[in-house]
Amino acid sequence: MIIARKICKSFGTLEVLRGVDLEVRAKAVTSVIGPSGAGKTTLLQILGSLSRPDSGEVLYDDVDISQLGDAALSRFRCLNIGFVFQLHRLLPEFSLLENVAMPALLAGRGKAEAFERARKLLKRLELEHRVDHRPAELSGGECQRGAVARALINEPKVVLADEPTGSLDSANRRRLHKLFFELRDEMGATFLVVTHDENLAADSDHIISMADGRIIV
Repeated sequence: MIIARKICKSFGTLEVLRGVDLEVRAKAVTSVIGPSGAGKTTLLQILGSLSRPDSGEVLYDDVDISQLGDAALSRFRCLNIGFVFQLHRLLPEFSLLENVAMPALLAGRGKAEAFERARKLLKRLELEHRVDHRPAELSGGECQRGAVARALINEPKVVLADEPTGSLDSANRRRLHKLFFELRDEMGATFLVVTHDENLAADSDHIISMADGRIIV
């Protein structure tokens, strides 16, 4: 589904990615593991089109996103890629429902459709009783499940998650961990997760190990 070829990225004299090749399979949970400084987050940002590589290519099926202009890339990202970060990044001035619906509105869906889809996702994630609450009124686990709903609102090809359980307690880590696999099965969702969570990595369909800016076997 996603194929990356010879991805290189440097920041000044610091070489972060050194010719990375990988394939992310559809309808699976794939974990990216490795020590801090291995290049995991930089790779995830490039795969998610948030950063451009210095060289190499990233293909989603037959679309080479490395060749898209800024406007086309932004549109592609909105429709095809969902993001979950370590900190939920919900906008504090909006309700949970509004936060989840926002990517759908930005993608051009009508307000009624966007909010109906958001309500269905929040119900599936057992948050229907919290739709009118703002992030400050929610627990950390509720915010992170809300972030997953937001990531899924446009039915993306892939959800990219960067340490999604890193800020959660053990009970909420287990709950979010379980949710990823349920969504894989129910929705055919594809997850690529950068993680230090050994339990999540161990249960994943595939594991990619990184060190020193390279994929290691």
